[in-house]
Amino acid sequence: MDFIIITGLSGAGKSVAMRNMEDIGFYCVDNIPPMLVSTFYDLCEKSSDDRMKKIAVVTDIRAGDTFDNLFESLSKLKAAEKKYKILFLDAHDDVLLRRFKETRRKHPLNDISNGSTEDAVRLERELLMQVKARADYVIDTSLLSPTQLKERISSLFLGNSALGFTVNCLSFGFKYGLPSEADLVFDVRCLPNPFYIPELKPHTGLDSCVFDYVMKFEQSKGFAERMISLVDFSLPLYRSEGKSQLVIAVGCTGGKHRSVTLTRVLYDHILETRQRVIVHHRDIAKS
Repeated sequence: MDFIIITGLSGAGKSVAMRNMEDIGFYCVDNIPPMLVSTFYDLCEKSSDDRMKKIAVVTDIRAGDTFDNLFESLSKLKAAEKKYKILFLDAHDDVLLRRFKETRRKHPLNDISNGSTEDAVRLERELLMQVKARADYVIDTSLLSPTQLKERISSLFLGNSALGFTVNCLSFGFKYGLPSEADLVFDVRCLPNPFYIPELKPHTGLDSCVFDYVMKFEQSKGFAERMISLVDFSLPLYRSEGKSQLVIAVGCTGGKHRSVTLTRVLYDHILETRQRVIVHHRDIAKS
């Protein structure tokens, strides 16, 4: 059975993630009490209904003081050797505050934070630190559109999430901020920049003209060779630590040319080694 526990910060996109999980065939339950997670797992496991073979449940701080019971449920599942994955949705504080202001929603912790949404967000982040540390997948939605989030969810879970270790190759632009979910970050701003070539500027690293321009330089080839060597050395070490996902982020200034090109090189290499790998270009559509 494929059992995914979705949690994370209020306003980070858990509802959107749940709808995306439904779209790819998961049976979803929102706001399940944490203490019932292990019980619900047992019920699904015993069910003869084929829909109960792919399950996603959302549990979060809306449970109030009982949220800590989630760890008891997880301990029960682990003791019974029952497999599950945790997907944690995160976002920067300023983004969360803006989303609450735009939607005029009330934060679940507002009442105990004297009506201050800023204090509520800060408190929730502290309360969720432990579960984030135990998460198999962390997605920072700060700069993701709903469509991009759907693509990330589909890439991770459209197949069987029990397949294990997944490498996520992510390109980004430093001008838009570091991806907080990244485990390894490579800065390729030192490489020749197609942005300053008028005929290349409108294109991206997905276009052969930009890709060929970046990779014709010896410094680009040398960088790619050393990046791949480090990744090849590191992957078995991360896998042996029991991680389910390794996010490798490659960044340039705007996230359209050099980072996309080097991310493609890395993705193609990992794909050739027959490991589970996905790719996402976070800022490629930004101006």
